[in-house]
Formats: sequence, C-alpha cells, structure tokens
Amino acid sequence: MERREEIEAPGALPSRQDGRPSRPFRLSSYIVSLFRRKSFARGVHPDTHKSTAGKPIRRLPYAPRISLPLAQHIGKPAVPLVRPGEEVVRGQPIARADGFLSVPLHSPVTGRVEAIRLHPSASGAWVESIIIRAYDSSTQEVLWREPRDMEALAPEEILAAVKECGMVGLGGAAFPSHVKLSIPPERRIHTLVVNGCECEPYLTCDHRTMIEHPADLLRGIGYAMRAVGAQRAIIGVEDNKPDAVAVLTPLLPADGRVTIEMVRTKYPQGAEKMLIKSLLGLEVPAGGLPLDIGVVVNNVGTLTLLGRLLPAGEGLTERVVTVTGPAVKRPGNFWVPLGTPIRHVLQCSGALDGEAHAELEVVLGGSMMGQAITSLDAPVTKGVTGILVYDREWISRETATKVYPCIKCGECVQACPMGLNPALLGMLAAKRDYDSMSADYHIADCFECGCCTWVCPSGIPLVQQFRVAKGLLRARAA
Repeated sequence: MERREEIEAPGALPSRQDGRPSRPFRLSSYIVSLFRRKSFARGVHPDTHKSTAGKPIRRLPYAPRISLPLAQHIGKPAVPLVRPGEEVVRGQPIARADGFLSVPLHSPVTGRVEAIRLHPSASGAWVESIIIRAYDSSTQEVLWREPRDMEALAPEEILAAVKECGMVGLGGAAFPSHVKLSIPPERRIHTLVVNGCECEPYLTCDHRTMIEHPADLLRGIGYAMRAVGAQRAIIGVEDNKPDAVAVLTPLLPADGRVTIEMVRTKYPQGAEKMLIKSLLGLEVPAGGLPLDIGVVVNNVGTLTLLGRLLPAGEGLTERVVTVTGPAVKRPGNFWVPLGTPIRHVLQCSGALDGEAHAELEVVLGGSMMGQAITSLDAPVTKGVTGILVYDREWISRETATKVYPCIKCGECVQACPMGLNPALLGMLAAKRDYDSMSADYHIADCFECGCCTWVCPSGIPLVQQFRVAKGLLRARAA
C-alpha cells in the first residue's frame, strides 16, 4: 500500500493570500509526477553508484610512455604518418584515415616515436600501435592546430572537418562520427537526439561534461544540426541530473530549435533506440537505423568535443574518463590523454596502492556492458568511458551466486527492452542452434545491455552467451 507521507518543500509553493502557509505537497503526488516522465517499456533499475557526480573533472599527469593503437574505432585501422625516432608535438597528426570508414590519429603528447609495433589492447589481442616517449618537460598545451571559421563552412565541409579531427562516438561505440553524420541523399533528418542520459552505473563523465562545458556542447549541437540538416535537437537527460538541466537551460537558443527533455532514470535509457522511443514515441524498425525514421543520435561527450575542437582546428587527443569502484581510493572524472596505460591511471587514482594486479578486477566501461581486461599495459582509447576497479573481497561477495537451470520465471522477458525472449535464446545458444537464434528469434536486435543477466535468479550468463553466438554468426557471414 502506498505510504501517503507529507513532507515540507521550502519555497516550492507560494503562501496563501490570507497569510497562512500553503499546504505542503504530498510525497505520493511527487512520485506520480516522476512516473509521468517519458520512458520506454521494460528495462531495469540497478543501483546507480554515482558517487563521482559531484567531483569536478581533473587532469591526469602524463605517463612516461603512451601507446596508440591504430584501430581505436570501428572500421579500417589508421595508417602511420610517422617513423621511429621522429619527434612529434601534441596535436600533430601521426596516422591518416584509411578510407571512408576510418579516422586519423593525433599525438596526445610532445615527445619522440619509439616504435611502431604490436602492443596489448583492452580486448586482449596485440594490435599495431605507435609508441611515443613523452618529453619530461612538455606541457599539455596543444601545439598543432589550424583554426577554421565554422560559420562559413557548408555541411560537407563540416563533415570533412569532423573526420579530420579524428572524432568517434565517445559513448563507447567508437563509430566514426563523420560517417554517422553523413546522410544519404534519399534520407531526410528532422531531429537530432542528444544523448545525455548516461544510464550505466558508476559512469558520470557525461554528467560532468554537461555541467562544466555547456557552451561547447551547444556549439557542437549546432554544427551537427547543420551537417545533417536537422530542424530541431532534443537533449535527453535522465531525471537524476537536474543540475545539468539547470546549467544548460539558460543557454538554449531563443528560437526553440534546441530543447531539453527529462526522462525517467532507468537502464538502458541511454541506448539510442530506447531514447528515441522515450523522446519521440518512434520505433526504429528491426534491423534498421535511426536515420530510417529521420533521426540521428549523438552522445553529449562527442558533441562537446566537436564544439571545442572544430573551431580551434585541433585533433582528438584526450577524453574524460570516470575512474571509480570499490578499490579506487581517489575516484573521480579525469581528462586522460589517449594512449595512457591503464596502470598509470590506477596509480594516479590510488587503486594500486599496496594492491597487486592479481587482487583486482578492472573493467572498462560501465558495470552492465563493460569488459574486463587482462593487462594493465592496455591503453585508454577513444571508446573508454570509465575504468571500474573491484577488489577480490567485493568480487567474491557479489559473484557468489552459482548457475542453476532456468526456472521459466519470465523475469528476463519482462526486462528485455527490445522485447526479445532471452530465456529461449539462451536455450538455443546452449544447443548451438545459432541459425534459429538469427532467423526466428532476432538475436541481431539484441544490443547486449545485460538486463536479462542482471535479473536472472538462476545466475545464467545470458548476455555472454549471446555475445558468443553473435560473434560466431558474424564470422560465418564473413
């Protein structure tokens, strides 16, 4: 039964004309108003763990040596422009894009190229990387830039500038931004959706970016709207970030083309299909893309850096990363130069104080969709949104659940935001019936959010099974 408790809200309601104080609002009415927020069907409500939301973004010192994988994005790896022994400065292009689905790479530090060789990556594979030894006396000033007049650029010139700066989706997908903003002639975009939800537990880098760099964000929104020809933009922000809304609202343009909508705090509200459904009431068709319904979605971190980098003529050399978790003594959000070894980040945040690597579990991204890494020598890349560090005590306590047979409870079906049947898909995956998963039960529509695994009382690692199945299907198709 609902508890109808009355609580005071000082200043929320005016006094009555007879001088008597207004009746305080009811908590039940407040809860109802929250449930009226725009949202999507199903989903889950994990603990948010947003303790770093109030911590300003700080800068990390340079690591002595950085390693820059040539493949930090979806598509073909970049092609080196430098050779071992060559001196480079911060911001200098050091690798060019290899085709349309590729982006260039810029040096995050001033130093000397030590080698171009294989180096460990976050996925566990060794990939070709440019290794740069940073000069001890170098500052973090960008020394290579070519400022441009953005107001004079045509849409196709804006797209060329986006590609030139090496921008990819900073929400974690690392899809080249110029490709996402390139709209086929037969398509028309009516709305740019700006994703400020950041629904993943622990992550607060986008939240802090909206608060500390609102002008850059709105500038980047304007560039993206011109590039895709959108008539309006909607910034979607979860209702647990009212401070971000308060900062952005006074800066919105007076013509009303850019608006802010608060949506319910729920996971995975930040998935682009879910956010489109919440804000616009539109559904992306199965197997389709947002542009099929006239929408383009971009992350606030991506647009903020576009707003800063494009007029300055600079390349992407750093990004904001949330560093937190039970084993981190000095959690926060940091500007991290790309290529910085994860070991260096953990040392600066206190996660390795007296702790051996073997006693820690390190995850890149959020706790729902993040990936554990095998080597602390792996670098921070363009797609790294967060670094979560867990100690063995926490791991043993939180992962003590054993895996039991499916009890057909249907919890995963009620949680899946895509309306799939994870229990049935899990049974097919166990039998390796991948053809049925693809042809009959739409496994391709799963974006691996992890809701099914999170709610499963039997502890079945459903999303891990789906990742394996999708990987095998892709390999078979190739």
